[in-house]
Amino acid sequence: MVVSLKEAKLYLRIDSDEEDTLITSFILTAEEICEEILRFPLSEFEEVPKLVKQALLYCIANMYEKREGSYYYMKNEGGGMAETIGIMKIILGNLRKESW
Repeated sequence: MVVSLKEAKLYLRIDSDEEDTLITSFILTAEEICEEILRFPLSEFEEVPKLVKQALLYCIANMYEKREGSYYYMKNEGGGMAETIGIMKIILGNLRKESW
């Protein structure tokens, strides 16, 4: 994993271990989303740029915050997954390849 569970929990300001499995799932999902945006595996980086880590943390935080998936968030508030991915595309745009 590019972002460790410890890093994610620090970013999310979580002290307990109760949601470690959930957060780990969010980390792996964020990495897959990031790879889809970049159009190459994160393992191709010799050293993962801080920009990529920030995009991953942003995605993890949004998934964590909106984990209930309530209709209220989907209808009345920004920050849904489509918006999250859009912002990640902006963050990662200069690293993105033309195609796989």
